[in-house]
Amino acid sequence: MNSQFKDKVVAITGAGKSLGRAYALHFAKLGARVVVNNRVHAGEPESSADRVVREIADAGGIAVAEYSDVENPEAGDKLLATALQNFGSLDCLIANAGIVENTTFQKLDLAQFRQVVEINLMGTVNVVHPAFCHMCEQQGGSIVVSTSSAGLFGQYGLPAYSASKAAVIGLMQSLSLEGNSKNVCVNAIAPYATTNMTAGHLPESISERLDPALVAPVIAYLASGNISGQVLIAGGGHAARTGLRTTKSIPVADSVDWKILDSLRLDQSFKDASKNFEAFIAGITHDA
Repeated sequence: MNSQFKDKVVAITGAGKSLGRAYALHFAKLGARVVVNNRVHAGEPESSADRVVREIADAGGIAVAEYSDVENPEAGDKLLATALQNFGSLDCLIANAGIVENTTFQKLDLAQFRQVVEINLMGTVNVVHPAFCHMCEQQGGSIVVSTSSAGLFGQYGLPAYSASKAAVIGLMQSLSLEGNSKNVCVNAIAPYATTNMTAGHLPESISERLDPALVAPVIAYLASGNISGQVLIAGGGHAARTGLRTTKSIPVADSVDWKILDSLRLDQSFKDASKNFEAFIAGITHDA
């Protein structure tokens, strides 16, 4: 058994069901002490967070429930406080909570758009900010944020979801750079799994192969501190590395020659925006 998480404290948002639940159970199995976050839904006789905590306890693990809604600006402070009060530290945060809209931009009410962004982007920011500051102060920790292939490539009928998940990648990349000198690693995962969000959208033959539990080992690797600034796509027991690439620049006169630009390989990657700027300017200087 991987023992690197033994007695580490891991907080997971949206951990009452689906992917978050699978992550919580996996980290507990690895010996971590887990803060299981999930908001309380009206009419629930028992919160989903409490159910997962009980599952962990029944299997011999250690966990505590936390009920903040990530939309609440104080959610991150409450999550951090719960970790510190119960376990004395916070070593890892998995920002997993999110929602989806399933409608085209033309039909989407802007209030709905804002709600998706508020939960997926600002909900991530709300919980990550206190945890990131705490980890920088203690000179160590790891954060994994949840993005999507829709954030990487876009998806018809998911404009708000795609936009919010793309923004999460930009946040992750910036925090990875900022946390580098503080031994704080920040990564992102784009999971493929059978969840409430995907119910009814996948053929049964595919759905049965996408158990959320099969994503959990990839999350654990991203949280291990071995890498930072990376986006992994994961599902069905497989993982792929992804990221942004550019072509070299070409001179532009009266118009862009798309045939030439389209023929160039997307084979350049950069540590940050400054390095991209330097390379782009070097191309301009070279052609001057």
